[in-house]
Amino acid sequence: MPKTVSFISLGCAKNQIDCEQMMYLLEQAGWEIRPEPEDVELVVVNTCGFIDAAKSEAIDNILAVAQKKAEGRVGKLLVTGCLAQRYQREVLQELPEVDGVLGTGSYFDVVSAAEQLLRDSPVAEFGSIHAPVEETGRILTTPRHYSYIKIAEGCDNCCAFCVIPKLRGRYRSRAMEDILAEAEGLAANGTRELIVVAQDTSRYGIDRYGEHKLPELLRRLCRIEGIHWVRVHYTYPDEIGDELIETVAAEPKIVKYLDIPIQHVNDGILKKMNRRGDKAYLEALFTKLRSRIPGLVLRTSLIAGLPGEGEAEFEELCAFLRKYRLERVGAFAFSPEEGTPAARMDYPDEEIACSRADYIAELQADILDAWNEARFDTVMEVLTDDWDGRFYYGRTYADSPGIDGTVRFTAEREHTPGEFVQVLILGAEDGELIGREVD
Repeated sequence: MPKTVSFISLGCAKNQIDCEQMMYLLEQAGWEIRPEPEDVELVVVNTCGFIDAAKSEAIDNILAVAQKKAEGRVGKLLVTGCLAQRYQREVLQELPEVDGVLGTGSYFDVVSAAEQLLRDSPVAEFGSIHAPVEETGRILTTPRHYSYIKIAEGCDNCCAFCVIPKLRGRYRSRAMEDILAEAEGLAANGTRELIVVAQDTSRYGIDRYGEHKLPELLRRLCRIEGIHWVRVHYTYPDEIGDELIETVAAEPKIVKYLDIPIQHVNDGILKKMNRRGDKAYLEALFTKLRSRIPGLVLRTSLIAGLPGEGEAEFEELCAFLRKYRLERVGAFAFSPEEGTPAARMDYPDEEIACSRADYIAELQADILDAWNEARFDTVMEVLTDDWDGRFYYGRTYADSPGIDGTVRFTAEREHTPGEFVQVLILGAEDGELIGREVD
């Protein structure tokens, strides 16, 4: 009988890919991967440890599995990922239900770790987080028609509020040929939308090739048969050059959607946070992007309550949003992460930070409503994701899975996930577009 294992993956898409690779390695070693953490010999909880909310979610999931373990429904419990890397000693000391931990530099040791645990031998492995990226297969956990592809590991930006470089190591680009080979395999398996991710995709190639290679990589990804959409996430503003802008504008397969995390716009705060560029640079960049990429949808992430943010600085941020009307904005309350320079600075209290994040969400809802209304009576290409027996659900180029909106539509013909459908937009409800298929 094969040994049995179940996975719980938390956090970002990059973390999800790590989990998919661990699943592949265990399956290749003869383990049976089961979907639910019930009646299995091993449960792997792949954690995020970026901010307080992510840490709380990770601990809640670990404790839930620990309860099943106490009831005899689970054998061993292995914790991997960023929380394990960040709190190497504390995980085992404060959570005695955990049988083993693997840091972010030891994902590829999962088979030996799992075997050790079944022999009742403790596991605590933390390999180098700066080692070259290893290549392996994956067991996809996304629907077949869209897939994430990670083009690099680690981060060199060293923002004052962020602990990621200490958890993931320095920036290491994958070889372009390895990425292309993986993308071709994903396309052959049915992927229609390929979502390019890394901690910083715009820096791709600098460490390995000595120059920005993201534009070339995107052009070559667009030549892969079967891929219909290529979507790019996490492009840092200071690394977006003219070649990348021209590539996004010129390639029909690249959706006109860029995820550019700016965090704030006030010059003093940006300098404190060790962010390159200033407000004038961001204004010039967004103006250029709008003028050179027609129909561009911009996503960003912001932090409310950063050190140095008073009412004037916060209003400056809100004024920027009103002026540039970014279509997709995620706002988070500042979380002082131990071990980061920002945690030692003076910052607004949590209640103020949360109220400011809520205000940005309200402001952004109005901007999104206006953008949605401008789509009424237009026809948009929609990638079908699901069917509930009455309505189909899908996404336009403006919607990345899991973080943006959906389109609910009716159709006379039957469709399956992964089909592209032309939809006449008729209205919106709770921020979601509504329409019907047209020929």
